[in-house]
Amino acid sequence: MLDVEVIEDPAIATVALEPMRSRLLAELAEPASAANLATRLGVPRQKLNYHLRELEAHGLVRAAGTRKWGGITERQLVATASAYVVSPAALGPAATTPARVVDRLSASYLIALAARAVREVGALMRRALLAEQRLATLSIDTEIRFRSPTERAAFSRELTAAITDLAARYHDADATGGRPHRVVVLAHPLPVTSPLGDAPSSPTATESQS
Repeated sequence: MLDVEVIEDPAIATVALEPMRSRLLAELAEPASAANLATRLGVPRQKLNYHLRELEAHGLVRAAGTRKWGGITERQLVATASAYVVSPAALGPAATTPARVVDRLSASYLIALAARAVREVGALMRRALLAEQRLATLSIDTEIRFRSPTERAAFSRELTAAITDLAARYHDADATGGRPHRVVVLAHPLPVTSPLGDAPSSPTATESQS
């Protein structure tokens, strides 16, 4: 089972995004039978089987052996991944790309960069799996609480200078056997979550500045 599967086919994305099927994919992180799922979710077996057939037909779940229960042999199914992401490629020409966003300091440009990463890394991951190779990537994720907008701006300048210096030192356009890599650095305010655990809300104007 994959940790994450990136869905690029629009038809498969449509199947996975249907609420009941999305719930089934989550439930099938561990192997289970249709009968077990029907009892767990309180859904009629016939209706559940219809959704499972659609998921299996589109390669989102697969057979995982059989299990005997009360004299009956039940077919087990399991999801192909622990979690799923829909690639912007599923939207075809309507998908966002960095080239379509003019303001490079906008939230739209940040989203376009993240969307491109999903699309590119998803495609690379599929090729690596077919070749039975590991895809070499680097991810850094941290949180910073800035004391003021002034310090945030200073951090941005220093980070930009550091990345520019590293890129200049290690980049070699003519290196024989070299392979180009994409480096993307993103920063955004953390979503605000209430103490009661409610869904994240948008930052206020003041919160967006720090």
